[in-house]
Amino acid sequence: MRLKYNAPVTLTFALICTAIVAANQYLVPGLIDGLFTAEGSMTFKYNDIPAYTRVFSYPFGHLGWDHLLSNMTLILLLGPILEERFGSRSLMMMMFLTAIINGLINAFLFPTELVGSSGLVFMMIVLTSFNNIKKGEIPLTFLVIISLYMAREIIAALKYDDISQISHIIGGACGAFFGFVSQVMKELEKRSKVPAAPKGGNPATNQTIVM
Repeated sequence: MRLKYNAPVTLTFALICTAIVAANQYLVPGLIDGLFTAEGSMTFKYNDIPAYTRVFSYPFGHLGWDHLLSNMTLILLLGPILEERFGSRSLMMMMFLTAIINGLINAFLFPTELVGSSGLVFMMIVLTSFNNIKKGEIPLTFLVIISLYMAREIIAALKYDDISQISHIIGGACGAFFGFVSQVMKELEKRSKVPAAPKGGNPATNQTIVM
């Protein structure tokens, strides 16, 4: 028996997040505030280059071990499933796009600062629910997941706390978009593999015999 690094993007992401929290706690206090917290619209400075790097670096930062574990539990559960289905490179791109879309929308429109990977978690939850979608069929579990998710986030958004429910909704929307695009691409790929019918008469009469 030997250990297998079965989901490189997921595992590497989790290890980096863990290392950053440990460094912030024991070696470099303020590391997360300085490098891994994305500003909101009230504090974002358009001429500040580091502010743009934090727009996509914030998912690596977490406020503490509890925050880290709550996100990593789901990421380590869902990430390998998605990585096996879509491939490591595709999952990494989807995570990056979700992070930067979330960060930019928040920086321009909302005052809440972003830190942590909960937006990626909700992207993965919704994206995973697309696994069983087939042509002409929508699983009831998918509708239940989306309904519960949206209801919870909308209700939570009406309350004032230090959690950005908008980022969760954006993450879920990204997951839905990626899932829809993957289904469309899969359908187009199937159609492209269907052999075209031969033109003119019986196919058997058009065969070429090589001696």
